[in-house]
Amino acid sequence: MKLNIIFCLLMTISCIGQPKGGKLKGKVRIDGSSTVYPITEAIAEEYRSIAAKVKVNIGVSGTGGGFKKFSAGEIDINNASRKIKDKEANLALENKVSYVELPVAYDGLTVVINPKNTWATNMTSAELKKIWDKDSKVKNWSDIREAWPKRAIKLYGPGTDSGTFDYFSKAINGESGRSRANYTKSEDDNVLVKGVAGNVDAMGYFGFAYYKENQETLTAVTINGVAPTMDTINKGVYKPLSRPIYIYVNKNSYKRAEVKSFVDFYLNIAKKIVEEVGYIPLPDEMYKKGLKSF
Repeated sequence: MKLNIIFCLLMTISCIGQPKGGKLKGKVRIDGSSTVYPITEAIAEEYRSIAAKVKVNIGVSGTGGGFKKFSAGEIDINNASRKIKDKEANLALENKVSYVELPVAYDGLTVVINPKNTWATNMTSAELKKIWDKDSKVKNWSDIREAWPKRAIKLYGPGTDSGTFDYFSKAINGESGRSRANYTKSEDDNVLVKGVAGNVDAMGYFGFAYYKENQETLTAVTINGVAPTMDTINKGVYKPLSRPIYIYVNKNSYKRAEVKSFVDFYLNIAKKIVEEVGYIPLPDEMYKKGLKSF
């Protein structure tokens, strides 16, 4: 009933009887970041309960893969774990795709290890750079600290189309896209979770929500003496791996009733859903500002 009330307010109609959203038809096409996916999917699930005839299709091809489609006008919304790049914005301009950037949550990229790993629970940014930099010579744990085991590290991380990959490589290695190539890559964060959980010598990184959902089988590494938590990410003290995450909305798509109703619904319930799926909500005024931006 609460969601019906919210939706009716969005559609500026009375809540007597069936919400107007129940009469909507059409399709909302979404792709992009696996990090933002849990938020968008949870909101889409709520939306389906009041607008069952609207098909909300959500792909997960990574932030970069999503922007390729978004800038070509092939999708309505891109889930993005980083800001749009100049080349992507230029492609959108060439294709006459105008858009609005909407921050939806805060995230803290989380470096994880296997729970049986008792030695690497606290690391520095410099040590992470030593592992993940393009010219890294690190093969064994003992290459980082001599006292650590002389066993091979098994690395897991997002693919090169991922905004998480871009952000991590810039924050840790100093340049977006600068990273060693010899690690197990996947745009599916659940693959990374299983990889680290299944190998005592594994290390990986992904969004905080995936760690929080799987913290019984993973250990979060403390970075520069600060552990990733809802509080440290929200206060900005978990550095340098805290960041905002976004959705990008095609303005022409927003003119369609089904896309408009979905985006409005998204921003009105985002704060509640964001926290439920394990991310950190934005201040109320930022969601209101997003609604006004159209």
